[in-house]
Amino acid sequence: MTRYDAAIAAIDAANAQDPNRILQPDGREQAAEAVYSAHMSAMLAQLYPEASEPLRLAVRAQHIRRWEVPRSDYAMDRAGYHRWRNDLKRRHAGWTASILRTCGYSDADIERTCMLIRKENLRLDPETQALEDTACLVFLAHYAEAFAAKHDEAKLLGILSKTWAKMSAYGQSQALELNLPPAIRVLVTRAVSETK
Repeated sequence: MTRYDAAIAAIDAANAQDPNRILQPDGREQAAEAVYSAHMSAMLAQLYPEASEPLRLAVRAQHIRRWEVPRSDYAMDRAGYHRWRNDLKRRHAGWTASILRTCGYSDADIERTCMLIRKENLRLDPETQALEDTACLVFLAHYAEAFAAKHDEAKLLGILSKTWAKMSAYGQSQALELNLPPAIRVLVTRAVSETK
């Protein structure tokens, strides 16, 4: 087993502990974060097949052990939301660094992977932007429909507009190629027109 394989296995083992379960099309239940990380890796391979090893690791570990930092532990306002998100990035990076160190990665590779997980230099660093594009497309492809069922149209349009604005031009072009449910495609089209 290579160090990369060992790191992916350790990330997957951590995410498999998520108590939140998702019913899969084949009837099996899987840990929600394990499903998410698999979606992220698959989308990255589709969008950026030549992705570096640190980027592939960062994408796989982006939500590692996320359930351990619940949103409910923070104030339910905008400032609380941002504190939660920033704390998550630091915790995800720390947990991933521990795994990579155990697997024999260099300090430079660990720091690069963690920098990507923290989404530093978004818009300036192509790999940070690639991670953001991947996350946005995974949301659109796999989570937007369920999100739409729980929120009113105005909130959903706001989220879709923000999602669109976070993507690169390449990410946006790939989003338009997704096979989205018709209702979500209509809302994405509206959000895009309102973002321009």
